[in-house]
Amino acid sequence: MSIAIPSWQIETRTKASVFFALAALLAVILAGAAPFLVSRSVIQDLFFILTMLVLAQTWNLLAGYAGLISVGQQLFVGVGAYAMFAFVILLGLDPIAAILIAGIFSAVVAIPTAFFTFRLYGPYFAIGTWVIAEVGRLLFAQWKMLGGGTGTSLPRDATRDMWGISLLHDWLGLKAAAAGDALTYWLALILALGTIAFIYGLLRSRQGLGLAAVRDNEQAARAVGVDALRMKAIVYITAAFLTGLVGALIYVQKARISPDAAFSVVDWTAYVIFIVVIGGIGTIEGPIVGVIVFFLLQNLLADYGSWYLLILGLIGIAIMLFAPRGLWGLFSDRTGIHLFPVRRILKGGPPIQTHQGGQHG
Repeated sequence: MSIAIPSWQIETRTKASVFFALAALLAVILAGAAPFLVSRSVIQDLFFILTMLVLAQTWNLLAGYAGLISVGQQLFVGVGAYAMFAFVILLGLDPIAAILIAGIFSAVVAIPTAFFTFRLYGPYFAIGTWVIAEVGRLLFAQWKMLGGGTGTSLPRDATRDMWGISLLHDWLGLKAAAAGDALTYWLALILALGTIAFIYGLLRSRQGLGLAAVRDNEQAARAVGVDALRMKAIVYITAAFLTGLVGALIYVQKARISPDAAFSVVDWTAYVIFIVVIGGIGTIEGPIVGVIVFFLLQNLLADYGSWYLLILGLIGIAIMLFAPRGLWGLFSDRTGIHLFPVRRILKGGPPIQTHQGGQHG
């Protein structure tokens, strides 16, 4: 006896995503060659865009996918940056090695902070993260060995003799300053690509489905067996690790630190929230669009003084009113295009013929 069984397959990629993947590969190759093609000022602008993109993606991971609206991510930027300075100045480590250790240190700091903040919900969670970040700023301002409230600078020989600087100088003929900019830029590029790849892989996994369930309805997610607390803790600690890495990298490039700068709620949280909101929260594409728009606005409005923040605020309010899902959400809703598709599409194929044999008595 022959039985027709329909075949089904689950797909996430689309034609647009395949085309984008090829274009993105070309863009990454060009981005890698940028230090040899453009001026140092452009490299510094690209470094800013990449580091802000990492901060935006990590905040979006928290708020857009785990439902954790944090206003205290500057804590991990500052902790990562100060940890890097401490390892370089006090222990004599190379700044490149200190960046990785700083990220791990930020993740460790996230564990006790999660213990307190996870007892809060909604706006109380947001306020709690901000309060803890302020406590961190005050504590590091008392650290006299790293300059106290006025801050300190990295030793000149530490930045001049970083791993890779001599190779870039000897092999590619780059001067020390240009080699330092190129090295930090390449690290920022690797970190941005790695962050996006990690988040995309997470969202396409079973853990990503659980995370989406927790975001949409935590009680319902618990009812079907999702460990909501564990998922949130993993995301929170991972975001702290990535934020600590980028904070350390930013201050390797700056080579100067102070508590007010490293723990700035405006620079490392308010701007990041603006980027995610105008780009599109809950999407990978949104922070990419948002950081480009933010960079352009920053350059266009830089001469307007205090009006700059007011105009940014008005733009943010307008986007939230007329495009609640951000610029990318508006574009995606009208075109159906997804460059990083995570929605699973069930497609049916032709039926498969199977044969079932019978026994004769």
